[in-house]
Amino acid sequence: MFKPIILLLISNIFMTFAWYGHLKDLRSAPLWIAIIASWSIAFFEYCFQVPANRIGSQYFSLPQLKVLQEIITMLVFAGFSVGYMKMPITRNYFLAAMLLAGAAYLIFSEKTR
Repeated sequence: MFKPIILLLISNIFMTFAWYGHLKDLRSAPLWIAIIASWSIAFFEYCFQVPANRIGSQYFSLPQLKVLQEIITMLVFAGFSVGYMKMPITRNYFLAAMLLAGAAYLIFSEKTR
């Protein structure tokens, strides 16, 4: 049950860098370089995301997998924003995280399996 969570965590780290890392590191580079760099990073995202979902589907329903992925995405993005992009976490970001926690409660309290 923890293997898909760990794989999703690793996948989301790659995803976050693929989507947003170029905003810091390749800001002055031509767009095509940023695209190729992002696609290259995203390849590794999928190497972890596809097995995570295949394994995770043995333990979680599809809606549970999606909500779990979104929560992991927000946690990784928060760490990326603060640690890498040097941006503060605002009150609204915290409130959005609480709404995701509510979504997790609702989706995981439902008896689907």
